[in-house]
Amino acid sequence: MGYRVKFKLVWVCLSLGGWTVKASAADLNIPVSTQPVSAVISSTPVVTVEASALDVRANREREWRQSGLYLLPYRPNYILPYAQILRGTPSGANAADLQDIEAKFQFSFKASIASGLFWGYGILQLGYTQLSLWQVYNRKLSAPFRESDYEPEAMVTFDTPLRVFGWALRYVSVSIDHQSNGQSDPNSRSWNRVYGQVTAGRGPAMISLRPWVRLPEPAGNDDNPDIERFMGNFELRAAYDWKGNIGSIMWRNNLRADNKGAVELDYSFPLFKRLRGYLQYFNGYGETLIDYNHPISRVGAGLSFSDWL
Repeated sequence: MGYRVKFKLVWVCLSLGGWTVKASAADLNIPVSTQPVSAVISSTPVVTVEASALDVRANREREWRQSGLYLLPYRPNYILPYAQILRGTPSGANAADLQDIEAKFQFSFKASIASGLFWGYGILQLGYTQLSLWQVYNRKLSAPFRESDYEPEAMVTFDTPLRVFGWALRYVSVSIDHQSNGQSDPNSRSWNRVYGQVTAGRGPAMISLRPWVRLPEPAGNDDNPDIERFMGNFELRAAYDWKGNIGSIMWRNNLRADNKGAVELDYSFPLFKRLRGYLQYFNGYGETLIDYNHPISRVGAGLSFSDWL
């Protein structure tokens, strides 16, 4: 590479069996580059890995934490003023007077408490998610909240550098989770779980697997002993960001012969600078705890304030 330069002041001496051979760089046919070292280094190809949509969200959360923001979005935050049951009937108090059209909303946040817990790795976080169904158009019953599920959890999350088939295993976490609806019998529902979660990203796509184990409760205090039959033992979710339009699908299943579970489709799209439209379809069991053993099909439309990506 480059030009050949003859050195007049540098000689190479070779001692071969007592003979001394003197030769210049040009005589030895040694190619010498005239380019600066920095130019040679800069011309060396560099392999770069494009940041995935999941990486972008992780970097955004890191910037928020560094700016002093304590509470961060966790799961999607949205409100659906229109949420209609297409199949099934709403459960709860005064069931005969409940309407099929109601409002549905969810808010979900997390906060980092400590980091570097295990040999310099791991972040301890607290999360809280609330999902509510509001009979806002039901004047006969004075627009009551039909259901609110409260879900606090504590999780330890590890950021990993592993890559499998081009997918970056961005997060691995373990969580202790409690979910209940705060109602009295016969509508009281609650359970406790330990779950693990693996979340991977590749380009505009994300996929996560969340299996869980229910923690046992005394038989006399268990409001829903068969909840795993309907809610299953895992949740698989995938999301894709196409030019700011984010679609996701969730699948739960009990992997038993009776094949119970749920599917949820979500789609959000830009409306204004910080406001997004939100469409949702749900079909199956366990949309909320009050309906955990009743199949529901529902469509909804509204606004989203944060998403999976």
